Amino acid sequence: MVKVGIIGATGYAGAELVRLLINHKDVEIKWYGSRSYIEKPYAEVYQNLFQIVEDKCLDDNMEELAKQVDVIFTATPQGFCASMVTEDMLQQTKIIDLSADFRIKDVTTYEKWYNIEHKSPQFIDEAVYGLCEINRDQVKEARLVANPGCYTTCSILSIYPLCKEGLIDTSTIIIDAKSGTSGAGRGAKVDNLFCEVNESMKAYGVTTHRHTPEIEEQLGYAAGEKILLNFTPHLVPMNRGILVTAYATLKKDVTYEEVKAVYDKHYEKEKFVRVLDKDVCPQTRWVKGSNYVDVNFKIDERTNRIVMMGALDNLVKGAAGQAVQNMNLMFGFEESEGLESVPMFP
Repeated sequence: MVKVGIIGATGYAGAELVRLLINHKDVEIKWYGSRSYIEKPYAEVYQNLFQIVEDKCLDDNMEELAKQVDVIFTATPQGFCASMVTEDMLQQTKIIDLSADFRIKDVTTYEKWYNIEHKSPQFIDEAVYGLCEINRDQVKEARLVANPGCYTTCSILSIYPLCKEGLIDTSTIIIDAKSGTSGAGRGAKVDNLFCEVNESMKAYGVTTHRHTPEIEEQLGYAAGEKILLNFTPHLVPMNRGILVTAYATLKKDVTYEEVKAVYDKHYEKEKFVRVLDKDVCPQTRWVKGSNYVDVNFKIDERTNRIVMMGALDNLVKGAAGQAVQNMNLMFGFEESEGLESVPMFP
């Protein structure tokens, strides 16, 4: 059994990790870390786990935790993991960080977009960007994984095949994305109150959203060139889900069959990426509660542009599920172990 510790276990992503790992046949959760609820029974924080989890919440002492477990998940705000991780720690345990601390390879870019000093830049080069469908082999050998963000996962997987195969002009990429309110975390914020969110929809982080450089960097690796793009996120009144609609100009005339073949080339063997049938648009309701990403595309011959679409559950494939998928690769388990849940509907 792999012993697991979760720092930030009482946030939405941390709670989703608990839900998934409880059903993982090769895992034992040893540490429910939470700065806000120390000594409080975990099932009192999340009543859905009454008589399922008997443990109490512990603190966020990663140094002590590293001595007790085989892998630590840090579902924490930006800056926490980078301020805590040490070489000693990484020699004792593996770390999967769900924050952005190690996702961006350029320290200056990270510090500019997140407006904080990076406390452990010496580990950035080593950290593997944990998008399994693209970096599977590197994840298997990693001791530090940077778990991608929800917007980024959906955006990258929707666009990646066309960047990789050079079918689109990358200077024309525009990404329009929608997220449910759980993506903003569990902390109390006026902007996320029911009356502020319900029956409304808004763009936010326009031209400044922190996932922008992460998407640019990863798609740039695929295309083999520096990419600058427009990314605009929107908050919609639902609990879970990310929907991405991205646009780009085609470099040449292509048929539906040719583009479909490109997506199939990259994803037909991927369990969790589903390329939908022709003219079927991804919807968040068809991936809710699951680790699946649904993607598709539509060619607009009139404008010589292509519309690339994707949908996922921001708490599963966009956070905790992806982290479990990474853990499975790191420890040699079946990649889908603990992640076989069929999407919930309604």
